[in-house]
Amino acid sequence: MHSTVAKAGGLLALLLVLLLSFVSSILFGATQYDWHTAWASVFHYDENVADQIIIRTTRVPRACIAAAIGASLAIAGTLMQTLTRNPLASPSVLGVNAGATFFVVLAAIAFSISSMQWLMWISFIGAALAAVFVYVLGSMGRDGLTPLKIVLAGAAMSALFASFTQAILVLNKQGLGTVLYWLTGTIAGRSPDMIMAVFPYMAVSWAVAWFIARDMNLLLMGEDTAKGLGQRTMWVKLTAGIIIVVLAGGSVSVAGPIGFIGIVIPHIARYIGGTDHRWVIPYCAVLGATLLLLADVVARFIMIPSEMPVGVMTAAIGAPFFIYIARRGLAKA
Repeated sequence: MHSTVAKAGGLLALLLVLLLSFVSSILFGATQYDWHTAWASVFHYDENVADQIIIRTTRVPRACIAAAIGASLAIAGTLMQTLTRNPLASPSVLGVNAGATFFVVLAAIAFSISSMQWLMWISFIGAALAAVFVYVLGSMGRDGLTPLKIVLAGAAMSALFASFTQAILVLNKQGLGTVLYWLTGTIAGRSPDMIMAVFPYMAVSWAVAWFIARDMNLLLMGEDTAKGLGQRTMWVKLTAGIIIVVLAGGSVSVAGPIGFIGIVIPHIARYIGGTDHRWVIPYCAVLGATLLLLADVVARFIMIPSEMPVGVMTAAIGAPFFIYIARRGLAKA
């Protein structure tokens, strides 16, 4: 009971930090606004006031997009780490983001597709194919799927899809400007319609991820143990795989390939809330949303009046953590 109360208290404290981060995303940037203007733009909107228009149509949607994508990538990362039993697993490392990125670039440049609904489904397809390829490659051999083989397979697929993406951009230089900024991972300039197209799928995936939390706890004990306790592991893996594809693919379709959140946040969540996925998943959602919001706020001040793509900021934060986890894993091995 004491542990449950402590975890609930920790989650409430992090929700407060998330709220403050959300408000900071609305107030701070190249142009800064005060509390009164922000409050009025939300609750007493006047379409004749320019500042309120900017906050209502740009800052608030941008904060919502950052929170949704940060939460989605973090949840996808923790599910991948549990499925593969690999602390380095994430949509960016295992090629899922790269597959989604390639298919979106191919559709946007080669076929001139601009509909968000179409790009979303194309991103889902790319993420799913990449995940299947990585799983098949990582499962080859007598010893089957191992943490090392899944990372190597993911690195290979990431490099392959990245080279395909670069080839398309080289062959069609006119389309390079259209997707170049998006390829770095950005939430700047994203319209509310973009997140509204994918948000229902993300929200359902968040709920289903928490619903299968107990099953993920059993799977964490090992597949043989889970089967011995009566779990239908294939269905659990398939469900988790679909959630990962939807969350990663939806995030890429809106903001491009934003990396490292799926690696960093699950480890922090488990450090704070333990290994029970009923707590890890909510912690991941809150921490992932907070990290991307704060990274986006910091990115606005580095190159004023221009902005640093938020994908660069998350890479700067996540790369040292990735190296630390990799070294620790090698040391244990």
